[in-house]
Amino acid sequence: MTTKAAVFLDRDGTLTEPRHYPRRPEDLVLQPGVAPPLRALRDAGYALVLVTNQSGLARGLFDRRALDAMHVHLRALLAASGVALDAIHVCPHHVDGTVPELSVACECRKPAPGMLLRAGRELGLDLGRSWMVGDFPTDVEAGLRAGCRTALVGPAAMRRTPEGPRPDVCAADTADALREIALRSAGPLAADQDHQLTRITRRSPPC
Repeated sequence: MTTKAAVFLDRDGTLTEPRHYPRRPEDLVLQPGVAPPLRALRDAGYALVLVTNQSGLARGLFDRRALDAMHVHLRALLAASGVALDAIHVCPHHVDGTVPELSVACECRKPAPGMLLRAGRELGLDLGRSWMVGDFPTDVEAGLRAGCRTALVGPAAMRRTPEGPRPDVCAADTADALREIALRSAGPLAADQDHQLTRITRRSPPC
């Protein structure tokens, strides 16, 4: 029976600091304050899954080996704070790319839900109880199309328009969103004593 829920995380601008086409391991820097709520969510039974569009592969800006090195570094940064990712899913495609085999339309590039659906199958996830957290409306749309609840973070959350996809949570930053998700979640999280999860900052705008 499927019982495990997940928190799906976009990478650039959500889990890590925004940077235009990171290409080296040292280009990835964790967003402030994300480790404690991530650790508590995982300890409470949530899978943590990275789902990231990386069109730099299709554009020939870096190769798969460079991307793998970046993700080894990212896992090490998280491990230093007691956090582990259950899976990393990457979409390498873009229709305007320069690498022919990757310059195609696909079902995995957000806002398509392909990466979330694949992770759901592979990890046996309850997508209806899962969350997608990202800094662009395309992240929200991907989450909604996969049947997840969603959180929009950063500048996009502050300027969200009525015409865009409506997230369940809007937050000034990723750490705020993760704390809000924890507080909205039932079950094991209700007994969690981590003080990081008992405070909601008031900087977050209503969705």
